[in-house]
Amino acid sequence: MRSVLLIGLGRFGRYTAQKLNELNVQVMAVDKDEHRVNKVLGYVTNALIGDSTDQNFLKSLGINDYDVCIVAIGDDFISSLETTSLLHEMGAKKVISRATGMSQEKFLLRNGADVVVFPERDLANETAIRASSSSVSDYMNLEGEYAIFEIRVPESWYGKTVASLSIRNVYRVNVLGIRKDGVMNMHVTGDTVMEKGASVMVLGKEAVIFKSFHLAE
Repeated sequence: MRSVLLIGLGRFGRYTAQKLNELNVQVMAVDKDEHRVNKVLGYVTNALIGDSTDQNFLKSLGINDYDVCIVAIGDDFISSLETTSLLHEMGAKKVISRATGMSQEKFLLRNGADVVVFPERDLANETAIRASSSSVSDYMNLEGEYAIFEIRVPESWYGKTVASLSIRNVYRVNVLGIRKDGVMNMHVTGDTVMEKGASVMVLGKEAVIFKSFHLAE
C-alpha cells in the first residue's frame, strides 16, 4: 500500500486527503491549525499538528518512509517553499507542491519540487472550457497541449461509422469511447456507428479540437 505525507489541510489539502482515502492510500496529514487537522481525521491514517518549516519536526515524521510528499500549503508561499526545500534536503522520494502562479512554480522547482500543481488555475481552465460550448460535457487537460474532451456527436456524423468519417485523419484526434444513454463504450472500432444523442470522447491537441469541432462558435 502506498503512503503519502500530506502537508497543508486547507480545502485543497482536505479534498486531496478524501480522494487518497478513496484510493486506499495511507496518509499522514500535517497542519499548524488544530481545527484543520480535526477536519480530516476521518480520511487519514494519522494526523499531527505541527510546523512543517521546523526541521526537527519534519525530520521526526520519517520522510523516507513515504512514497510521495505533497505540499498543499496555499496561504503562505514562504512556508510552502521552505517545506519543499526541507523535504528535498531530507531525501524525500517525490515532492509535489502546490502553486498559484508561474513565478511560484519556478521557485518551487528550483528548490526541490518534482511536480508543481495549480489547482485554482486548472479548475478555472476546466470551468471556462465547459462554459465555452454547449457541446462539451467533460474535459481533462493532459500534460502539455493535449487534452481529452467528451463532446456531443456532431449532426453531420449521425449514422456514419468511425472508418467512413476518417476521424483520425480529418479531425486529427483519437476516439477513446462513445457514451450512449449514460453507458460508455470504450471498445470503438472502425465499424462503430455514430448515433444521434450520443457523445464521443476524443484525445488530441486542445487547440485542434476547438478548431475541428467549432467549440468556440
